[in-house]
Amino acid sequence: MEDNSSEAENSETQMNVQVGGSEFTATLEENAAADALVEMMEQGPVTIRMSDYSGFEKVGPLGTSLPASNQQITTQSGDIVLYQNDQIVMFYGPNSWSYILLGHIDDLAGWEEALGRGDVTVTFSLNT
Repeated sequence: MEDNSSEAENSETQMNVQVGGSEFTATLEENAAADALVEMMEQGPVTIRMSDYSGFEKVGPLGTSLPASNQQITTQSGDIVLYQNDQIVMFYGPNSWSYILLGHIDDLAGWEEALGRGDVTVTFSLNT
């Protein structure tokens, strides 16, 4: 009998998330917005200047709109979401709002420290 579970695990798309000098890996969701972000990253890394907002998230303009079907969700530290179709938000604390989940940081060690309390430059690239 064939085990297809490893095949499903291998189909997960991952991206690198560089915050200043720190690097993290995120696993992307399977939705149209995440697929569109992957298409952007296939053209090259996507760099966004992100600002601190409300002491639990970083938010920055993507520069283009992605397809979205927002849902009311409660985020967790490490969640990466699309807000208003054209802003990327990365969380280091919980929040409930209408977003589309793009992905989640795989290992949160050093995540909050890397994001800090001011503006940060974040680069998203495909994990090859």
